Amino acid sequence: MQTYLVGGAVRDHLLGLPVQDRDWVVVGATPEQMVAQGLVPVGRDFPVFLHPQTHEEYALARTERKSGPGYRGFVVHADPAITLEEDLARRDLSINAMAAGVLPDGSNTPDITTLVDPCGGQRDLTDKVLRHASPAFAEDPVRILRLARFAARFAQFTVADDTLALLRAMVQAGEAEHLVAERVWQELAKGLMEDQPSRMFAVLRDCGALAVVLPEVDALWGVPQPPEHHPEIDTGVHVMMVLDCAAQKRAPLEVRFACLVHDLGKATTPPAEWPRHIAHEVRSVRLIQGLAQRLRLPHACAELAEVVAREHGNIHRSASLDAAATVRLLERCDAFRKPERFAQVVQACECDARGRLGYEQTAYPQGARLLRALTQAQSVATDHIASAAQQAGARGPGIGRAVALARAQAVAAMEAQ
Repeated sequence: MQTYLVGGAVRDHLLGLPVQDRDWVVVGATPEQMVAQGLVPVGRDFPVFLHPQTHEEYALARTERKSGPGYRGFVVHADPAITLEEDLARRDLSINAMAAGVLPDGSNTPDITTLVDPCGGQRDLTDKVLRHASPAFAEDPVRILRLARFAARFAQFTVADDTLALLRAMVQAGEAEHLVAERVWQELAKGLMEDQPSRMFAVLRDCGALAVVLPEVDALWGVPQPPEHHPEIDTGVHVMMVLDCAAQKRAPLEVRFACLVHDLGKATTPPAEWPRHIAHEVRSVRLIQGLAQRLRLPHACAELAEVVAREHGNIHRSASLDAAATVRLLERCDAFRKPERFAQVVQACECDARGRLGYEQTAYPQGARLLRALTQAQSVATDHIASAAQQAGARGPGIGRAVALARAQAVAAMEAQ
């Protein structure tokens, strides 16, 4: 029985990056031997075990045979006779198909003198190339998304020509159509959180997969916007600039997703109306709702995206609003009940404003003003206002109007200072 550190831990160590997660492969063992050593079986479809103290994954060396379409269509075979090289050959990318022993100092640091690299991963790290480990890559459509995600993580890497050709062949063969919602969102969410998420979408577009998994986003390229407001003109280019701006700000996932989908409605504008996009906000909300249902998005992501899509234009123009209109905008954004979410709305809108050619460093005073207005309006003793209005005979909407008036007066007083 031999144990090796595999995959990302070896890759990141060679890149000089911190090793975040450690995965292990065990050669020459049976499931019974693993359990006898105190490891806890957790793999439903193949033999994976958790260490009882570190909770790191230990997998038996295994091979896979394609048995049907999609990422679930595999028969997994684990056997003590399977070699480490056979196990590594089934992995996705060459840079993830390396293994090593560990230094004897107890640190679990990869011992590069024992590096096992049957697919040329170390060479591809040096050359900054993302390359499939073997032809078996084509058997799992999730790997299209994974490769695109790694392109977003390692923005200086390029996709090998033969790997890009393989991706396109997979899409043309219909493999991407077998991706299930949960896996699509899982990989997209990880890619959105990388340093340059636009690279993920560039790879997915280049191989044709984006039109399959996110046709609403794919449709944005080639749609023009008014050049006086959008010097970059192309809507797809703009959305990618907005998304990368959010990444630079280390924005949370909800904000990054809102940035991705805030302008979906522009793709449905009749070409005769280009480059204007009247009422695209309403159309964007409808598309987001359909997308959320199809991909089973987390509620927080879908909810924030809808608010940003509906109100980003109003927030951009909010500097010209009087106090009463400002309070109405805050109410539409549900800012009084969800002030933390409203701060995320503002952050997404700032990224939208800066995600334009030549506007990357432009100030966004609208955001600061709205957050100050919210704080000021929140200082109003609404219980007292509502009680007084009720005693004066107001009911329902009348009480709401009294509260809104008091909030507007507070905002007006702030701006008069």
